[in-house]
Amino acid sequence: MAHAAQQARKTGAYDAQKARPLVGIILGSKSDLEVMQGALEQLEEFGVPCELVIASAHRNPARVHAWAEGAGARGIKVLIAAAGKAAHLAGVVAAYTALPVIAVPMKTSDLGGLDSLLSMVQMPTGVPVATVAINGARNAAILATQILATGDDALRATLVAYKEKLAE
Repeated sequence: MAHAAQQARKTGAYDAQKARPLVGIILGSKSDLEVMQGALEQLEEFGVPCELVIASAHRNPARVHAWAEGAGARGIKVLIAAAGKAAHLAGVVAAYTALPVIAVPMKTSDLGGLDSLLSMVQMPTGVPVATVAINGARNAAILATQILATGDDALRATLVAYKEKLAE
């Protein structure tokens, strides 16, 4: 998986299994990649193909818009957005798509990630964003997989087995 992270750094895009991605992951900064590696690994463990892009809502708004708006046409079913500080990325993504968006607030040096968390959970009515814990990359991937599993019996069985293993 380390190779995948290196490839993502070089190209700005990552395809977990060379299959059509079901989960799209967007990072506000390449510095978020180390934490979000956990999401990539968790999705790979579940066999869920994904794509990854690095684009800031503030520095690359047109790229974020195009990526989010086109996600459904690319076959993506769930989006994960990770950002820190003025973490508007998940909300911006949610404004451009009807797909579910899961936000991952990143830990920051200023306020320990509380700034990120609060900016993600305080979305206005009509633009919901599900939010996991600060640096909760793996939980975002698990939640995305649970959403996908509502229409996929095999994926649901994978999650049941995963949860049984956790209980051991």
